[in-house]
Amino acid sequence: MARLKDLYKNMVMPEMMKKFGYKNRMQVPRIEKVVINMGLGAAVQNIKIIDKAVEELTLITGQKPIVTKSKKSIANFKLRAGIPIGAMVTLRRDRMYEFLDRFFNIALPRMRDFRGLSPKGFDGRGNYSLGLKEQIIFPEITYDKVERIQGMNISIVTTARTDEEARELLKLLGMPFREN
Repeated sequence: MARLKDLYKNMVMPEMMKKFGYKNRMQVPRIEKVVINMGLGAAVQNIKIIDKAVEELTLITGQKPIVTKSKKSIANFKLRAGIPIGAMVTLRRDRMYEFLDRFFNIALPRMRDFRGLSPKGFDGRGNYSLGLKEQIIFPEITYDKVERIQGMNISIVTTARTDEEARELLKLLGMPFREN
């Protein structure tokens, strides 16, 4: 069992039940999925950027990403419909917990000038989104082989009904939030 999943079942779940007064274990919010998205606007000129991004996302997540294609043509950006423009991975179950464990404990502390994540990244329904400026904070990426520094968006989808419940869930799992 993943270390973070074990922590959730043995420590987080009882703590959340006590704090929010849940009567049943099934009422306790849990993490449903983690979506990692990489938008690659420069792929319009050089299609090989997509291949490199797919390779790096595979290393980071342990799962092959799907290549997203543009839906519309936009002349100002020299973009035609159907051209590969990004890569995306949806992680669930054990892979999700393994990724979050590595993200919270290894990757985030390697971030430049890191003082914690903003507590304002919640959407009002208990989901948290954040953007990273560079993929090199992950230890799986070899710095010498990186051709282009690329950012990514990470969305953590929970079953929490409110932002307060989701914030407490993520804080108990080890997500480092900044104090405002």
